[in-house]
Parts: sequence; structure tokens; C-alpha cells
Amino acid sequence: MSAKLWAGRFSMGTDKAVEAFTSSILVDKRLYAHDIQGSIAHSKMMAKQGIIEEEEAELMEKGLLEVKADIENGSFVYDDALEDIHMHIESALTEKIGDTARKLHTGRSRNDQVALDTRLYLRDETRVVIDGLKTLRGVIVALAEKQFGVVMPGYTHLQRAQPVLFSHHMMAYYEMFSRDQERFEDALTRINVMPLGAAALAGTTYPIDRHYVAELLDFPKVSANSMDTVADRDFIMEFLSAASIAMVHFSRFSEELILWSASEYHFIEISDAFTTGSSIMPQKKNPDIPELVRGKAGRVIGSLMAIITQVKGLPMAYNRDLQEDKPPLFDGVDTLKAVIDIYIRMLPNIKVMADVTRLSTETGFLNATDLADYLATKGMPFREAHSVAGKAVAFALDKGVELGDLSADEMKGFSELIEPDIFDFLTTDAMVERRTSFGGTAPSRVRKAMDQAIADLGGRIS
Repeated sequence: MSAKLWAGRFSMGTDKAVEAFTSSILVDKRLYAHDIQGSIAHSKMMAKQGIIEEEEAELMEKGLLEVKADIENGSFVYDDALEDIHMHIESALTEKIGDTARKLHTGRSRNDQVALDTRLYLRDETRVVIDGLKTLRGVIVALAEKQFGVVMPGYTHLQRAQPVLFSHHMMAYYEMFSRDQERFEDALTRINVMPLGAAALAGTTYPIDRHYVAELLDFPKVSANSMDTVADRDFIMEFLSAASIAMVHFSRFSEELILWSASEYHFIEISDAFTTGSSIMPQKKNPDIPELVRGKAGRVIGSLMAIITQVKGLPMAYNRDLQEDKPPLFDGVDTLKAVIDIYIRMLPNIKVMADVTRLSTETGFLNATDLADYLATKGMPFREAHSVAGKAVAFALDKGVELGDLSADEMKGFSELIEPDIFDFLTTDAMVERRTSFGGTAPSRVRKAMDQAIADLGGRIS
């Protein structure tokens, strides 16, 4: 390998321990394609502006594509002495095309170069995440469609509260992941900004054309301030913030799948293909995928905390601390993409135990609120109706029965307003059907919500 590209000012070689400590190549080598993409655009711009000859730009592009091929076929050699992917590629290019390669870095710095590479990378990955979330939303709607009409207990405080449709519960997660997709789409507008041309921090004296580079690289906007450009990692923080929120949603979903698959609930059964067993207990079928996803939420949140902590005390402009932005970014991206993919694969293979979920709506006094509503519709003030319903629940508890098991006379004893129609009023299906307010769990409302979701997804669901 050639000498360091910045070595001219130094009289001593770098200690090997320093080379190993400061090297980032094991991490940032995954940016090679984006680095080469940016370098080709930069060389074309320099030729257009007369900074280098057209033939030199063509030679650079040919050589850079050869370097890319070497990396992709596994013949490329990495060396800590060259520190990062930028210096590796430029050194390899020099070996291929000679001194012409030394002109490639004209008018730019590794400071704006790495900002460009990272933005190009994150732009691509954000689009993958957006597409994945859209597919996941389709999978959730498809599951809601498949189980339409299945009733289950809705919970507050992890206590049975009121009956809901399973489809309505699934559509709650559809809404969460829809907001997540919107956050990434919004973040993409700030990721998709062209930084090259800021150079080290103050811009460059060469007659560069930043808008032409932006056009070549399909950036709709160029950055406005050179110092902010090389110091800015807001776009990484914003991505990881959106990723953390999405992982919180996955974690909540996972928690419910774990609970529902436990024998104490037995609301669902996760496919054998997405579960594991125990090395000692032959009967076990463990929901390892949701458990791992729940655990990985902390990992992504940790990535967000890492980058925020790195940036919070940095003075203008670039500081070497920012080399540490890529490990949490890459890990956050990889983790989120893996979680989206595994949920897309797992959810269609979940079996819902409709008989068990229905039976669970018929115990635990889920109809107590409806008894109060019944009395209120007959003119009793709701607070009084709430008290009457509570007394009915206490009476039934003493007898060891549900409200629907009380006799007509026993029900009448709580209020003269109670008529024999109360028993039909308090059935699970009747309770669900009455929740017709916008956003409610009535089948007609849930059907409309699913139809709207299908339309939003382009008329197709997975």
C-alpha cells in the first residue's frame, strides 16, 4: 500500500497501535459503493468545470468501477494503515491509473466526502425501510381480513375491559406502523440533501458546481452552510429516532404475541417454523422471535442514545468523534430491517383460537359498562348508573356467576328501569355491534377501516 495521503506534514510514521485504534475500515467499508458513486459524480463535475480534463474524468470513472469490481469479487485487500474506505479506494485507484488519481480529491475533504457517503447510504436504506413497512401494513390488514368477525377481550391495565374484534386490535398496529412509515418518509426529505462541496469546513476555492453534482446523484437540495454540513448528524439521529419508535411498536406487539401464545391465554398459536424448543423440557414451544424482537428494541434505542451522546458536546465543525456515528447507525438499520422482515414472514402463519378468545369475552364482567349504558339510555344519570352496575357486579361475584347468569328478577332488583331485553343487550356480539362511533370496534366500522387501508396501500394486500 502507498503512504498515507495526508503524510506530507509529518516527520514520523504512525504507531501501529494508533493505526489500529483510529482505523474505521472494518466498519465503513460497507460504504464502498456509495463512495465510488460520489467520486464518479465529483470527477464528472470537475471535468465539466474545467478543473480536470474530460479524459482524466473518464479514466477515473473506469478505474473506480474496476476498484468496485475488485471489492465485490473479494480480491480487494484492506489495511489499517489506510484508515478508512475513502483512502482505500483512492489508493487502489492510484495503483490502477497512476498520478491522475491524485487529482480526484481536488475540491473536497474526507469531511464532506463521508457526509455524502452516509447520506447516500441512509437514503437507500430508508427507502428499503419504507417499502418494508408498507408491506408489513399489508400483512397486518390481510391478517385482520382473515380473522374478521373474531371477538376477543380488549384490555386496560392488563385486565379484561370490553370485547373487541381481533381485526380491530390488529388495525391498531396498522395505525402505529403507518405513523412509522410517515416518520421515515418525512425524515427522508432531510436525509436527501447533497453535502459535497463543503470541503473540510469552509468550502473550496475551486469553481465547483454543487447543483450539478446534486443532479447527478439525484439530490433535490444542496446544503446551505459548509460548517453545518460537515458537523451535521441530525439526519442520523432522526432516522434512529424514527427507528426507535418503530421498535417500541414492535416490542409492544411482541409482548402481546408472547402473552397470547402462553397456555394461560391460548389466544394464538405461532407456527412451529417461528418458534423453538427447550434443551431440557420436551413440551416447550417458545415464542423466541417476539422475545428477540422485544429485546432488540433496546438495541436500537441504544443506538440512538449513542449518536446523541457523541454529538451533544461537539464544537464546530468536524471532529473525529463522528467516526463513531456509523456503528450505531449500521446496527440500527440492520436490526430494524431484520425485524420488519421477520414479522412480514411470521404474522401470516399465526393461528387465532377464535373459540378461546370468544369464551374469554364472556367472563370477567366485560358487559358491566354496557349495563351502565343501558340504564343511562333509559334516563338514569350515568354516574348513578355506574354505581348500580357496580352493585350488580358485586352481587354476581358473591354468587360466583356472570351478569348474564342472573335471573330477570335479580336484575330488576337493582333498578326498575331494567327490562327482560337486558340479556340480549349484554351479549358479546351486541356489545361489539353497538360500538359504531368513528374508530370504534363495530364490524361495520372495522370493515371501513380495512377498506380504507387497502385503498391506501394501492388496492393490494399481502
